[in-house]
Amino acid sequence: MTRALVMHFGSAKRAAELKFYLESSENFEALSSVFNISSRFAGLQSLKCAIAGKNLFLRFSCSTGDAMGMNMVLKGVQNVMDFRQMDFPDVDVMGISGNFCSDKKPTPVNRIEGKGKSVVCEAVIKGDVVRKVLKTSVEALVKLNMLKNLTGSAMARALGGFNAHASNIVTAIYIATGQDPAQNVESSHCITMMEAVDDGKDLHVSVTMPSIEVGTVGGGTQLALQSACLNLLEVKGTNREAPESNQLSLMSALTAGQLVKSHMKYNRSNKDVSKVSS
Repeated sequence: MTRALVMHFGSAKRAAELKFYLESSENFEALSSVFNISSRFAGLQSLKCAIAGKNLFLRFSCSTGDAMGMNMVLKGVQNVMDFRQMDFPDVDVMGISGNFCSDKKPTPVNRIEGKGKSVVCEAVIKGDVVRKVLKTSVEALVKLNMLKNLTGSAMARALGGFNAHASNIVTAIYIATGQDPAQNVESSHCITMMEAVDDGKDLHVSVTMPSIEVGTVGGGTQLALQSACLNLLEVKGTNREAPESNQLSLMSALTAGQLVKSHMKYNRSNKDVSKVSS
């Protein structure tokens, strides 16, 4: 998870001085120790800085266990700022989120750097299935996919492949499992690619989603119905032996279609999932 604050200095020189300090590999261990005090699951992974005039933007990236972790990162960032306040008393923190995170927006930085979980899925669909079930050909699908990628709007390309269909699916899943629905925006970055393989007989399909923000503890995951859905997937709560494994299990369930199967099975039956123990 990431959080990026923006600070203002009296000069670009002062902003650069803090930038050089924070990006020094010699100082990273000390900064990590201070950052990680916020939680036993927090782990600072990287820190990137960018200067615009007298403003310094800091992008913190860290591991957050099985939590989505926005608040965890925020606490860690505050720890680092308090730690450096003595050496940089002239800093003016303009905002705790300076749009370099970037939260609830489809932005190129999240497409390139990633945020939350980054997932790539692939499958090979046999040519017979394409012809008999999909009622088309491998060649036609590859050409259509290429055409869509070439003729996509300039804004869509700049934002890194935001996919409206993916947004619908992600939003539904987020509501069902207690995630923040507003974060479907950056989580719906999606690039679908198709390629003919096996001498053109079969179809290789891949889906890349670089910034999926999910958690299995905290927030809406504690609500009764959302807890029930997570329990159906067997990923409710945290895994203390292997933090983040529950999130990976959740993403595996989503990409393998298990969540959809569970939804169809339980939503279309007489079973009242609200009574499932959380």
